[in-house]
Amino acid sequence: MKSKKIIFTGGGSAGHVTPNLAIMPYVEICGYEIIYIGSKEGIEKDIINEKKYKYYGISSGKLRRYFDVKNFTDPFKVLVGLKEAYNIIKAEKPAAIFSKGGFVSVPVVIAGAMNKVPVITHESDLTPGLANKISTPFCSCVCVTFPETLEHIKKNKGVLTGTPIREELLRGDKITGKLICGFKDNKPVILVVGGSLGSSFINTKLREMLPKLINEFNIIHICGKENADEKLRYIEGYRQFQYVDKELSHLLALADMVISRAGANSIYELLALKKPNLLIPLSKLSSRGDQILNAKSFERQGYSMVIEEEQLTGERLLEAIYELYKNRSSYVKAMEKNSIKNSAEIIAQLILKEAQKNL
Repeated sequence: MKSKKIIFTGGGSAGHVTPNLAIMPYVEICGYEIIYIGSKEGIEKDIINEKKYKYYGISSGKLRRYFDVKNFTDPFKVLVGLKEAYNIIKAEKPAAIFSKGGFVSVPVVIAGAMNKVPVITHESDLTPGLANKISTPFCSCVCVTFPETLEHIKKNKGVLTGTPIREELLRGDKITGKLICGFKDNKPVILVVGGSLGSSFINTKLREMLPKLINEFNIIHICGKENADEKLRYIEGYRQFQYVDKELSHLLALADMVISRAGANSIYELLALKKPNLLIPLSKLSSRGDQILNAKSFERQGYSMVIEEEQLTGERLLEAIYELYKNRSSYVKAMEKNSIKNSAEIIAQLILKEAQKNL
């Protein structure tokens, strides 16, 4: 007999962990114990331990599409991880497993199927990543972020849910944001963020145009660790942060517009907050092109303005900012028509439905 437990898995980046944290409260409130399986030393371990959930670390090997000598050794780590995950699942007897993807999730998903536990997974990007391509045959349901992704999911397993948003991001306070930044006037505010590690490319283009921008806008610049420019520290109307955590909700509340990369989690947060935005996706030279597809989907739906890296100059950035601000209300109206209202709750209901079948 299965116990009233749900196993969550996912790792390799914060983007594979924080959506799980958005879903967990909806599962807990229904009386389920939460267990997490991640890698032994990944970022997910610290994030989950901080939340006081039971955590199991397993061996994991990265799945690569390119040549690397570790491609010869990591399959053995995956096999070890599969055995470890199998034993954990057998001992804990969960009613269901939810996977947010990432390489650590693959052995957990396969081990879940071997233990006859229903598995639900979530794909953030428009086209499935390698981990989810491997995992999908072992899953009973694949939650997807973009309508276009349903075309890539076979056997009618796909369900359009959007991506889970952290509740705390929706509770930001504009006045607190202004106090954090120390802005003295009421000029419109632009928040610029280049992903969790920052973007030297976006940083450079923004700073080129800073003398012109600060005449009309206040700028919040999350530039990434080691990317702060001390020479710009005392410029009125420009506030740079290397990294923000708990302050982010307040900075987003203060922002009138956002310039961002196009990771699925980030852009769905902007959609939930109805923030007019300019997306500058990672180029295909440094990614598999998933951010470009994500951004183009939002552009088609009228949620975002998009400029690809190869077309971005300082002058083009300046023009786009003025255009976005002028037409900001049309972007807000388009985002208000989005029919997916609470992805975390929708996904939790799918997990609970599978779990209840298995009790």
